[in-house]
Amino acid sequence: MTTMPTLPVSVANLNPAPGLRSVCILGAGHIGFAMALMLQQGGGYQLTVADRDADRLRAVTALGIATRHIQHADDLKAAVAGQYAVLNALPYHQAVTVATLCAAEDVHYFDLTEDVQSTHAIQALAATGQGGAAATSVLMPQCGLAPGFIGIVGHDLARRFEQLHTLRMRVGALPRYPQGALRYNLTWSTEGLINEYCNPCEAIVDGVRTTVPALEGLETFSLDGVEYEAFNTSGGLGMLTHTLMGRARQVDYQSIRYPGHCAILKLLLNDLRLRERRDLLKDILENAVPTTDQDVIVIFATATGLQGGKLVQHSYSARILGAEVGGHRLSAIQRTTAAGICTALDLVAQGRLPAQGFVGQEAVSLPDFLGNRFGAVYAVDEVPLLNAAMV
Repeated sequence: MTTMPTLPVSVANLNPAPGLRSVCILGAGHIGFAMALMLQQGGGYQLTVADRDADRLRAVTALGIATRHIQHADDLKAAVAGQYAVLNALPYHQAVTVATLCAAEDVHYFDLTEDVQSTHAIQALAATGQGGAAATSVLMPQCGLAPGFIGIVGHDLARRFEQLHTLRMRVGALPRYPQGALRYNLTWSTEGLINEYCNPCEAIVDGVRTTVPALEGLETFSLDGVEYEAFNTSGGLGMLTHTLMGRARQVDYQSIRYPGHCAILKLLLNDLRLRERRDLLKDILENAVPTTDQDVIVIFATATGLQGGKLVQHSYSARILGAEVGGHRLSAIQRTTAAGICTALDLVAQGRLPAQGFVGQEAVSLPDFLGNRFGAVYAVDEVPLLNAAMV
């Protein structure tokens, strides 16, 4: 890691105040900041935020939250040691490294990764731990929006059927005021976005767990009078293809965008072969596509199957906007992503989830999630539409 200037920031006492559990947030970017703010507002935890970026840490320090400057691998290990839990908001390629540290230190681990390989590696780590012994702390990746909340919704829909036929999950983090040909603004990690556009996508097709190409399966639909398109992207299903294997004919996940987005991505990634030059694509996107905090989260999931011997469809739909939290404006993607991982932490701390080993999002019940003080974000702006219809 690059050495950064010394910062006038505080380092957390590893012995938390009575009644408080010590939690370290790794990463002080947009999502890490939102996680720290929401946990601070909620109370019950003694927080430290660690990062190598000086400016980001100063923003967290202004909240009155303790910070730790990470310059070397030993600093990262010291930040993890002695914590009750670590919330990892670093880029996806750091997930396995941090999870391994947490398992070794017997610290609960949560992250936001959409990377399928990293998730499988963490699942294997939970089974083998250090020296062949299973992990004694919780290892819970994919705790954001998608993967994360959408997996909780999908599993809730799936369990309603005696026989599940199809489960289709669609999620989009979109600008409220789209401009340009892409009709898109950057709202979260560019690396993560490119990763999900390029990597194979897990699915269940005709009852068989398989992979399908990203950017394929294009479909169009209208929701609340707005036209959208959706196409395959990687990572959004979490572990659902494993959980539902043998129980469903079709299970898939797609990202929602405004019409025309997919065609331009295919031009960039396939025709111009930028999937082979991801660093260049990242530079292009970050210099050409503006960020925005005026975004909207669109969630739409449907399931069909047999219920009471009849063919029935259940659906879930939600639309979530940004809001002010503790005097700070949080975008919709900040609120929903931070709410997902904060809820997971809360449910483990409350004993409502397993206390050790790998924990997938399917272990979280939808009522528990929405009833949580952080998970309520998903029910505030617009009450989700839950319905059943004969098909």
